[in-house]
Amino acid sequence: MEVSSPEGPGAPQARTPGAAAAFASRLRSLKGKLFTWTILKTIALGQMLSLCICGTAITSQYLAEKYKVNTPMLQSFINYCLLFLVYTVMLAFRSGSDNILCILKKKWWKYILLGLADVEANYLIVRAYQYTTLTSVQLLDCFGIPVLMALSWFILYARYRVIHFIAVAVCLLGVGTMVGADILAGREDNSGSDVLIGDILVLLGASLYAVSNVCEEYIVKKLSRAEFLGMVGFFGTIISGVQLLIVEYKDIANIHWDWKIALLFVAFALCMFCLYSFMPWVIKATSATSVNLGILTADLYSLFVGLFLFGYKFSVLYILSFIIIMVGFTMYCSTPTRTAEPAESSVPPATVIGIDNLGLKIEENLQETHCAAF
Repeated sequence: MEVSSPEGPGAPQARTPGAAAAFASRLRSLKGKLFTWTILKTIALGQMLSLCICGTAITSQYLAEKYKVNTPMLQSFINYCLLFLVYTVMLAFRSGSDNILCILKKKWWKYILLGLADVEANYLIVRAYQYTTLTSVQLLDCFGIPVLMALSWFILYARYRVIHFIAVAVCLLGVGTMVGADILAGREDNSGSDVLIGDILVLLGASLYAVSNVCEEYIVKKLSRAEFLGMVGFFGTIISGVQLLIVEYKDIANIHWDWKIALLFVAFALCMFCLYSFMPWVIKATSATSVNLGILTADLYSLFVGLFLFGYKFSVLYILSFIIIMVGFTMYCSTPTRTAEPAESSVPPATVIGIDNLGLKIEENLQETHCAAF
């Protein structure tokens, strides 16, 4: 009785259907991982935040170029006043430990530091445009992402996987493509008055943004969204008001007010208010890092609008940059991070599933349960 050899002519044909089935199974698994409702919702929310940032950038640029109005602190002050009128007043009418008096009694100095970081981050980034180039601001502003990841690692005990670092690298590649498109399109005309000072301001502003975002993630996930916005509105109004009187009183006095300028200020304030109001929701559903990756497209939206308002030159690289950033953002959101227990905790040191991308993790568990049952 003859036994057929494994290397016989029939063996490759027998293995081919299995390999094809395995490849098809991997494709279905990848599709199920990338095109879930949670990821699509996260992408949509991130782009909504980008549109809000685009609105603030366009109104600020229109004020500066059309009406020669450069008052970033006044614009931020109006936003903080809106937050105060809505969320701080909301805290004032709460009872118990959620009341504003109880919060101030226990954590007033922490929220002063948070308000200072938030106000100065907004101010330093805008002020940097007067000293350095657009390219430097766009590139160095990304410095906040690794700072944010490092702070999340040590403060929030976030634990990243390899795909998260690859996704961040892909997003930064998209930013580099956008900067290259700016240079080729001739938008890099302003060399700045003092590039070194401007670059330092960008790095400081990006780092303060990272500090503010990490604090925001901790507060909205451990405490409440209303407490974060109420305290930022309260101390942000005070700090920005004092700074406004110190650095911008002459600029404000020189404004020739009319209804168009007032309308631009209102539009800026509404866009910024929406950004501050919606960002805690998105951060609570995902993480501060994923939100910062998602809003990298804000500059591209501003460029697309600038094609019509400011006569920017179009480049195909802008489309390519947008695609690259969205691919990286989707990759980052496709896999939830883990949260390690702090060292002093009584819980065993083994890592546990954290609340970063919690909705995605729930979907993964449901899919695994369904597959096991099948």
